[in-house]
Amino acid sequence: MAPETSFQIFVNVLLANNIVLAMFLGLCPFLGVSGKLETAVPMGVATTFVMAVASLCAYGLNWLLTLLGLEFLRLIAYIAVIASAVQLVEMFLKKHSPALFRALGIFLPLITTNCAVLGVALIQTLRDYSLLQSLAFAAGSGAGFTLALVLLAGLRERARLVEVPDIAQGSAVVLMLAGMLSLAFMGFAGIGG
Repeated sequence: MAPETSFQIFVNVLLANNIVLAMFLGLCPFLGVSGKLETAVPMGVATTFVMAVASLCAYGLNWLLTLLGLEFLRLIAYIAVIASAVQLVEMFLKKHSPALFRALGIFLPLITTNCAVLGVALIQTLRDYSLLQSLAFAAGSGAGFTLALVLLAGLRERARLVEVPDIAQGSAVVLMLAGMLSLAFMGFAGIGG
């Protein structure tokens, strides 16, 4: 089997193996921030940035820890890098967009504990991707995360305009919409290889 190109990795993780809709990582912000498009897009962009930084650092850390024979420190090192990247995003948003900083609320610092971000770093290490492949995986994962957030936010905004039966009000309709999105993305499974 030929190695995957960076483009194949990007498209695969964007659609067929979407980090949220196929791997079910990062569901907390997916369900929590997807109430409005105005918060879904910035959260997706912030998470994508953190994924890219974490991926780049994870590649370098993995090389260094393997060289030193300290592979058992991967997890704690990745978590430290992710926490640092989230702090950068938080400081940037607080300074340049206080309204967005307040709108994202508790979900912004929760990027630190977002299992999708840590999952990207660990999966790329497990698959032994090159630097370019790692960045493609992180960019595709971030774009897929943002796509899932935006799609669910759009569906939730549309759902507010229709009459929903009492039994399906609130969280029930959100979970049904998320499930239907996940099922729809299963149609891309054939392109994943």
